[in-house]
Amino acid sequence: MPPRTLTAKLGALLSPILETLVRALAHVSADVLTMTGLALTGVASAFFALAGGPSYVSPATLRVGGTIALVGAIFDMLDGRVARLRGRETKFGAYLDSTMDRYSDMLLYLGLLVLYARLDRTGLMVLVWVAAFGSFMTSYARARAESLIPRCPVGLMERPERVVLIIAGAILNKMVAVLWIIAILSNVTAIQRVVYTYVELKRGWSTI
Repeated sequence: MPPRTLTAKLGALLSPILETLVRALAHVSADVLTMTGLALTGVASAFFALAGGPSYVSPATLRVGGTIALVGAIFDMLDGRVARLRGRETKFGAYLDSTMDRYSDMLLYLGLLVLYARLDRTGLMVLVWVAAFGSFMTSYARARAESLIPRCPVGLMERPERVVLIIAGAILNKMVAVLWIIAILSNVTAIQRVVYTYVELKRGWSTI
């Protein structure tokens, strides 16, 4: 069956490249790859922050940050594949990967927050906060839901889509438009998951 979601389609498109990189990095610990991705995201965040001056945004600096964030995202996609190839998948490795993903997300938003603070753009700072809040809530809503029901597979804006959008926004210098998309759709996704969980729990109660 062909991939149906944007995340699945992106994964299928990049799969040949990723498999080549996985074989090249098969000797590296998956946890090292996870932390390398986080470190690169931190560097990207710094470039985002430095892209703003007193009254301007430097597209070149923003583009560098987006490119580094892309490399960091690739490392993030490799860690699990390398662990599977080496036969060293562990619960802690999966936990570390998921936890570092949250740190990576917040680092990117922190860089953008500093960027707009340096520009003295309060409205855009609020927009970054709403996007970050929505991103956190999509993850929390799913994690909490899956402590109550087997799966919560709904939502318009998963983490891979958000990361791709931020990278694209940086490289194409369209970050404000991207933040609006993330701010709206991530919060819609959180609400979708709340509603889905409510319906599933009611369905479960009706069978008792």
